[in-house]
Amino acid sequence: MNPVLKLLVEGGSLTTAQMAQVLGLSAAEIDQHLEQLKKDKIFLGWRPVLDLSGEAAAAAAVRAVIEVRITPERGGGFNRLAERISRFDEVESAYLMSGGYDLLVFVKGSSLQKVAAFVSERLSTIEGVVSTSTHFMLRCYKEQGFLLDQGETQSSRLTVAP
Repeated sequence: MNPVLKLLVEGGSLTTAQMAQVLGLSAAEIDQHLEQLKKDKIFLGWRPVLDLSGEAAAAAAVRAVIEVRITPERGGGFNRLAERISRFDEVESAYLMSGGYDLLVFVKGSSLQKVAAFVSERLSTIEGVVSTSTHFMLRCYKEQGFLLDQGETQSSRLTVAP
């Protein structure tokens, strides 16, 4: 495995200078590795992990997880329909799953009504979509490996001594 890719996977949020120091390479060599990973479409970009629970911006964003059952197409299976669903702007992520449904789709919208309208008017009306089951996210406790707002829950409990 590419050593820079390995650091990206395991190292979390290291800067290019930190990666260079760990690997014994120059920052320019790290940049070359990153550029090659971008060309190979392995490294798609950096994304911050934010805890927006206390921000007004979070109130403006409604997130939902949708279980979608679809009919596989002859000669294409689930791929063509999954790619079509993935192209919607509201869709953040889409995964082919095993089990009781076929796709797991993460959706974001400005309101509960906008997400519901997306599901009922655009997603569920696609030919090949058999059923959907929508679950709205109420609170996030952990995001991409980072615990969020952990101090509040620990201090709110009373200590009980025997």
